[in-house]
Amino acid sequence: MRLTNRPFLIALPLALVLSGCISLGGEPPASLLTLSPAVTAPAGPGVAADASRPVVAVLAFDTPAKLDVLRVPVAVSDTELAYLQEAFWVEKPARLFRRLVGETIRARGQTMVIDGDDTTTLATVTLHGTLIDMGYDAQSGAAVVRFDAVRIAKDGAVTTRRFEARETGVAAETRAVGAALNVAANKVAAEVADWVAAS
Repeated sequence: MRLTNRPFLIALPLALVLSGCISLGGEPPASLLTLSPAVTAPAGPGVAADASRPVVAVLAFDTPAKLDVLRVPVAVSDTELAYLQEAFWVEKPARLFRRLVGETIRARGQTMVIDGDDTTTLATVTLHGTLIDMGYDAQSGAAVVRFDAVRIAKDGAVTTRRFEARETGVAAETRAVGAALNVAANKVAAEVADWVAAS
């Protein structure tokens, strides 16, 4: 009897000690936000690279500190920033938006898209830039996506352009803001795809 009880007697104080040292964090959110493309490339053979088709490398996008988190920023005023309660991205916004832009360009079926940072030597066009905003404007009740794009041609010519989309009349609630940001992000991604295709 004494031997069988010993493991229990040792384990109990150890569990009590560990409970004071380890924090498992707060309650997980009920759901996570993501971006889903309005159009996707069909399954099957992809686009082959040849002299008549551009090869676009979509590089990692930069972002300000307010977006370098898994939260949705809220512009309370011109000088105040908060985060939308209980709203969390599944991963950082710049990564989600980069994938959305790449898939939107790919879905046009006219361009070969590569999104690995180590494959840029294959590209005829390189796209990168800064995701300036992907959040909620409390003053206007709008979801806002703003992106400064940089397009570099194979000959080294550099072109820049700012893209912006706003969805207005959005309640400051996780589901509504998430859906509106998805719509706005898809609008910007479509405009970026058109701009890249025109190069």
